[in-house]
Amino acid sequence: MIHTIPPPPFGRALCAMVTPFTASGEQLDLDRAQELAAHLVAEGCDGLVLNGTTGESPTTSDAEKAALVRAVRDAVGTRTALVAGVGTADTRHTVELARQAEAAGADGLLVVPPYYSRPPQAAIEVHFRRVADATGLPLALYDIPGRTGVRIEPETVLRLADHPRIVAVKDCAYDLLGSAKVMARTSLAYYSGCEELNLPLYAIGGAGFISTVANVAPGPTVAVLDAFDAGDTALAARLHQRMLPLTERMMASGLPGAVTAKALLSAGPVREPLQPADRRAVDGLRAAYEELLRQPAQEPVTRLLPRMETCSSTSSIGSSI
Repeated sequence: MIHTIPPPPFGRALCAMVTPFTASGEQLDLDRAQELAAHLVAEGCDGLVLNGTTGESPTTSDAEKAALVRAVRDAVGTRTALVAGVGTADTRHTVELARQAEAAGADGLLVVPPYYSRPPQAAIEVHFRRVADATGLPLALYDIPGRTGVRIEPETVLRLADHPRIVAVKDCAYDLLGSAKVMARTSLAYYSGCEELNLPLYAIGGAGFISTVANVAPGPTVAVLDAFDAGDTALAARLHQRMLPLTERMMASGLPGAVTAKALLSAGPVREPLQPADRRAVDGLRAAYEELLRQPAQEPVTRLLPRMETCSSTSSIGSSI
């Protein structure tokens, strides 16, 4: 049976938002988080993912995670979906974080399989069902074997699709065939978590994206989907291709997305074990960003970074705050 494409549960253009810190890195910068969230929404993002890997969730406390959700909710109101990353290697802790996120005002949950322990598929399925049963929030599975060490196999996803609160997948498995087979047999919303696959996955029935690059280029990232939805697939392809140099610098340079995004945003330092981008990396990122700004007049783009948050091409992350 071929399923029709349902309305996306969390919007279609989601930014995996960085978590701003104060200059010392010791505390959250909630004012800056609110400013960034409001900017991203104004530039077309209809959903934000907080406390994900790009948000440096491994090095933020449970209390900080809740505070971030509350602050961003206050900034964007109810017009924007907030999805909270709650994945850990411990099912009990993940359940606690899920309940905390619900109490803080999240609209949904993003959950990875338990990492490092590499549980078998039956255990992964139980883990997700435990979390989905713990709250009233809809849940997105996060399939990213490159980080967790284990895949959520398509057959496992098909079984999990029968849970009423498991509604979506953030897809970083690089398996368009497997994703298409699940989409054809379920109503799960598939969000691209790999920037280079944002348009390809959308074209075969995906719901949209959860993007790290959208932190610094929200307008152009959303414009790809806008062009496709308008039926101009040639324009969508051109806009997608124009994003590739920045995408490559941010996501395929050997540096984590949290590092590269913060190198272009004055959002405070990264927390160890991450280290700031060096000057050479920042210069390359800035060059790719500025190239994206140089658009033909007939296809303009809005300003990408909030004016207050741009950093100079000679600044490293450590000196741009």
